[in-house]
Amino acid sequence: MSERVILLHGLFMRRPVLLSLARRLREAGFDTELFGYSAQRHGPDGVLSRLRERMQALGAGTHLVGHSLGGVMALECLRRDPSLRGGRVVCLGSPIAGSAASRGLARARFGFTLGRSRGLLHEGVGELPPDVEVGMIAGSHAVGIGRVFSALGESHDGTVGMAETRLPGLADHLVIPVNHTALLWSSGTAAATARFLKHGRFAEA
Repeated sequence: MSERVILLHGLFMRRPVLLSLARRLREAGFDTELFGYSAQRHGPDGVLSRLRERMQALGAGTHLVGHSLGGVMALECLRRDPSLRGGRVVCLGSPIAGSAASRGLARARFGFTLGRSRGLLHEGVGELPPDVEVGMIAGSHAVGIGRVFSALGESHDGTVGMAETRLPGLADHLVIPVNHTALLWSSGTAAATARFLKHGRFAEA
């Protein structure tokens, strides 16, 4: 039986952006499911309630892969409900330590575009859920609109600063030379994600 993976997109995005990554993960032997949500409309509580129900239906050991806010949502779900733990998590450019770009957006009076997920974006998850292997893939190609609204540090992917992708307890952290959005379509992202889901590390065995 193939291992199950739920993929979550980021803010302002919809499920079709995950199709390429899902296809590559299926080719690597995983069963994939795309989880769509409106972070602005429903906020974390509504989104996480639906995600929790879906994970319970799929059973223990379900992996999560989330791009940007999707990764933050995945970790927050596991932090709130320990019964869902058992699978691995891969975050793609997720601001798990909080997003300077989102805070800058709010200062520029565009905070309304973040909707009810503003707080989670601003602050991140605080700490990683215990007993969960979490891997982070971050981009280093500094092209993106996020830098217009905030200083992202010396290294960033155009939207999320490198420091924002790190928290104590990460099982592995990998940097690839793409920008924030391109993390979704990079063959390197897909290959590294598959390795981590199988082995708990990004390096080739």
